[in-house]
Amino acid sequence: METKDKKNKKTKNFDAVGFMREVRDKLSAELANLTTEQILEYFRKLRTEERILPSM
Repeated sequence: METKDKKNKKTKNFDAVGFMREVRDKLSAELANLTTEQILEYFRKLRTEERILPSM
C-alpha cells in the first residue's frame, strides 16, 4: 500500500543541499590559507560584485 507522501512526490529540479555543499567546499578551499584581514577583504569585495543566484 502506497502512502500519501509517495503519491505526491515531485521530481526536484534543484538540489539545494548539494548546491550548499558545493559552495561551502569551494569557499573553504579559497579561504583556507588566508589571514583574517584577507578574509575580511574577500567578503568586502564579494559584497560589491553582482552575483547570479540559482533559480528554478
